[in-house]
Amino acid sequence: MQSRPFPVELFRKKLLMDVKIICTNRKARHEYTIIDTVEAGLILTGSEVKSLRAGHANLKESYARIDGGEVFLIGAHIRPYEMAGRFNHEPTRKRKLLLGRSEIRRLTRQVESKGVTLVPLKLYFKGSWVKLELGLAVGKKAHDKRAAIAERDAKREIDRARKEIGRGR
Repeated sequence: MQSRPFPVELFRKKLLMDVKIICTNRKARHEYTIIDTVEAGLILTGSEVKSLRAGHANLKESYARIDGGEVFLIGAHIRPYEMAGRFNHEPTRKRKLLLGRSEIRRLTRQVESKGVTLVPLKLYFKGSWVKLELGLAVGKKAHDKRAAIAERDAKREIDRARKEIGRGR
Protein backbone atom coordinates (compact mmCIF):
# COMPACT_ATOMS: atom_id res chain seq x y z
CA MET A 1 0.00 0.00 0.00
CA GLN A 2 1.39 3.36 -1.00
CA SER A 3 0.89 6.27 1.40
CA ARG A 4 -0.21 9.65 0.16
CA PRO A 5 2.15 12.58 0.70
CA PHE A 6 1.26 14.97 3.51
CA PRO A 7 -0.56 18.07 2.20
CA VAL A 8 1.98 20.70 3.23
CA GLU A 9 -0.16 23.56 1.88
CA LEU A 10 -2.98 22.77 4.31
CA PHE A 11 -0.55 22.60 7.22
CA ARG A 12 0.95 25.98 6.32
CA LYS A 13 -2.50 27.55 6.04
CA LYS A 14 -3.38 26.44 9.55
CA LEU A 15 -0.12 27.74 10.99
CA LEU A 16 -0.20 31.04 9.15
CA MET A 17 -3.81 31.98 9.79
CA ASP A 18 -4.98 35.39 8.74
CA VAL A 19 -4.33 37.89 11.53
CA LYS A 20 -6.31 41.13 11.29
CA ILE A 21 -5.53 43.65 14.02
CA ILE A 22 -8.65 45.40 15.31
CA CYS A 23 -7.03 47.81 17.78
CA THR A 24 -3.90 48.23 19.89
CA ASN A 25 -3.29 49.81 23.26
CA ARG A 26 -0.29 52.01 22.39
CA LYS A 27 -0.41 53.85 25.70
CA ALA A 28 0.20 50.58 27.59
CA ARG A 29 3.70 50.22 26.10
CA HIS A 30 4.45 53.80 27.15
CA GLU A 31 3.08 53.50 30.70
CA TYR A 32 4.27 49.95 31.50
CA THR A 33 7.26 47.70 31.03
CA ILE A 34 5.91 44.49 29.47
CA ILE A 35 7.44 41.38 31.08
CA ASP A 36 5.52 38.66 29.25
CA THR A 37 2.62 38.32 26.80
CA VAL A 38 -0.21 35.79 26.64
CA GLU A 39 -2.82 35.14 23.92
CA ALA A 40 -6.38 34.71 25.19
CA GLY A 41 -9.73 34.12 23.53
CA LEU A 42 -12.85 36.11 24.45
CA ILE A 43 -16.46 35.15 25.08
CA LEU A 44 -18.50 37.59 22.97
CA THR A 45 -22.03 38.04 21.69
CA GLY A 46 -22.85 38.14 17.98
CA SER A 47 -23.35 41.92 17.89
CA GLU A 48 -19.93 42.41 19.53
CA VAL A 49 -18.22 40.29 16.87
CA LYS A 50 -19.97 42.23 14.07
CA SER A 51 -18.92 45.52 15.63
CA LEU A 52 -15.33 44.24 15.94
CA ARG A 53 -15.34 43.22 12.26
CA ALA A 54 -16.17 46.85 11.49
CA GLY A 55 -13.18 47.86 13.67
CA HIS A 56 -15.14 49.62 16.41
CA ALA A 57 -13.21 48.85 19.61
CA ASN A 58 -11.06 50.71 22.12
CA LEU A 59 -8.68 49.26 24.72
CA LYS A 60 -7.77 52.55 26.43
CA GLU A 61 -8.31 52.52 30.20
CA SER A 62 -9.01 48.76 30.13
CA TYR A 63 -7.36 46.07 32.23
CA ALA A 64 -7.70 42.39 33.10
CA ARG A 65 -8.49 40.98 36.52
CA ILE A 66 -8.40 37.44 37.93
CA ASP A 67 -11.53 36.60 39.96
CA GLY A 68 -12.10 33.13 41.39
CA GLY A 69 -9.83 31.32 38.94
CA GLU A 70 -11.26 33.14 35.91
CA VAL A 71 -9.81 36.09 33.98
CA PHE A 72 -12.01 39.03 32.95
CA LEU A 73 -11.43 42.00 30.65
CA ILE A 74 -12.78 45.15 32.27
CA GLY A 75 -13.29 48.58 30.72
CA ALA A 76 -12.78 47.65 27.06
CA HIS A 77 -15.22 49.56 24.85
CA ILE A 78 -16.88 47.80 21.89
CA ARG A 79 -19.31 50.14 20.15
CA PRO A 80 -22.89 48.81 19.83
CA TYR A 81 -23.64 47.37 16.41
CA GLU A 82 -26.18 49.60 14.64
CA MET A 83 -28.11 46.80 12.93
CA ALA A 84 -28.60 44.70 16.11
CA GLY A 85 -31.56 46.71 17.40
CA ARG A 86 -32.81 45.55 20.79
CA PHE A 87 -30.42 42.57 20.81
CA ASN A 88 -27.42 44.87 21.18
CA HIS A 89 -24.74 44.58 23.87
CA GLU A 90 -23.55 46.87 26.65
CA PRO A 91 -20.41 48.67 25.33
CA THR A 92 -18.17 48.34 28.42
CA ARG A 93 -19.42 45.12 29.98
CA LYS A 94 -17.13 42.68 31.80
CA ARG A 95 -15.92 40.02 29.29
CA LYS A 96 -14.56 36.60 30.22
CA LEU A 97 -11.19 35.61 28.75
CA LEU A 98 -10.45 32.04 27.71
CA LEU A 99 -7.16 30.74 29.09
CA GLY A 100 -5.93 27.33 30.18
CA ARG A 101 -6.00 26.42 33.86
CA SER A 102 -2.21 26.28 34.10
CA GLU A 103 -1.87 29.70 32.41
CA ILE A 104 -4.34 31.22 34.88
CA ARG A 105 -2.42 29.74 37.83
CA ARG A 106 0.89 31.08 36.47
CA LEU A 107 -0.61 34.54 35.88
CA THR A 108 -2.17 34.54 39.37
CA ARG A 109 1.21 33.83 40.98
CA GLN A 110 2.88 36.62 39.01
CA VAL A 111 0.10 39.19 39.55
CA GLU A 112 0.15 38.58 43.30
CA SER A 113 3.75 39.83 43.39
CA LYS A 114 4.10 43.56 44.06
CA GLY A 115 3.39 46.02 41.24
CA VAL A 116 2.52 43.52 38.46
CA THR A 117 -0.73 43.86 36.51
CA LEU A 118 -2.46 42.44 33.43
CA VAL A 119 -2.82 44.95 30.59
CA PRO A 120 -4.52 44.30 27.22
CA LEU A 121 -2.10 45.16 24.39
CA LYS A 122 -3.82 44.13 21.17
CA LEU A 123 -7.23 42.90 20.00
CA TYR A 124 -7.23 40.94 16.73
CA PHE A 125 -8.89 38.28 14.60
CA LYS A 126 -6.91 35.06 14.19
CA GLY A 127 -8.77 33.18 11.51
CA SER A 128 -12.40 33.61 12.55
CA TRP A 129 -11.67 33.87 16.30
CA VAL A 130 -11.23 37.08 18.27
CA LYS A 131 -8.05 37.02 20.35
CA LEU A 132 -6.59 39.39 22.92
CA GLU A 133 -2.90 39.80 23.63
CA LEU A 134 -2.48 40.33 27.37
CA GLY A 135 0.72 41.74 28.79
CA LEU A 136 2.12 41.07 32.23
CA ALA A 137 3.25 44.58 33.09
CA VAL A 138 5.10 46.64 35.69
CA GLY A 139 4.39 50.38 35.87
CA LYS A 140 7.12 52.73 34.68
CA LYS A 141 8.30 55.67 36.76
CA ALA A 142 8.30 59.17 35.25
CA HIS A 143 12.09 59.15 34.76
CA ASP A 144 11.85 55.80 32.91
CA LYS A 145 9.33 57.32 30.50
CA ARG A 146 11.59 60.33 29.89
CA ALA A 147 14.56 58.04 29.27
CA ALA A 148 12.55 55.97 26.77
CA ILE A 149 11.49 59.13 24.91
CA ALA A 150 15.08 60.45 24.83
CA GLU A 151 16.33 57.07 23.56
CA ARG A 152 13.69 57.01 20.82
CA ASP A 153 14.58 60.58 19.75
CA ALA A 154 18.31 59.73 19.64
CA LYS A 155 17.60 56.65 17.49
CA ARG A 156 15.48 58.77 15.14
CA GLU A 157 18.34 61.30 14.78
CA ILE A 158 20.86 58.52 14.03
CA ASP A 159 18.56 57.02 11.40
CA ARG A 160 18.04 60.44 9.84
CA ALA A 161 21.83 61.02 9.70
CA ARG A 162 22.40 57.60 8.12
CA LYS A 163 19.77 58.36 5.50
CA GLU A 164 21.47 61.69 4.66
CA ILE A 165 24.88 59.97 4.33
CA GLY A 166 23.33 57.34 2.07
CA ARG A 167 22.05 60.03 -0.23
CA GLY A 168 25.55 61.50 -0.52
CA ARG A 169 24.91 64.93 0.92
